[in-house]
Amino acid sequence: MEGIGWISAIIVGGLAGWLAGKLMEARYGILLNIVLGIVGSVVATAILAQFHIEVAGGRLGYFVTGFIGACLLIFLARLVRR
Repeated sequence: MEGIGWISAIIVGGLAGWLAGKLMEARYGILLNIVLGIVGSVVATAILAQFHIEVAGGRLGYFVTGFIGACLLIFLARLVRR
């Protein structure tokens, strides 16, 4: 995936994390939403790469992988808490 820059990564990652939090009904702060979106994008990209699936680059691809990854991280966090 092409790099999108730090400021864009924070904004897009924050939006992806916020949307994932809304979908998964998780109540996290804005900072954790940004972290979830950015880390989620890295995790989802790595997982998709293992299956030879490539997501389009740029902000949209980063948003999609960030959203998928953030949802996955929220799901895993809930499993660990139980």
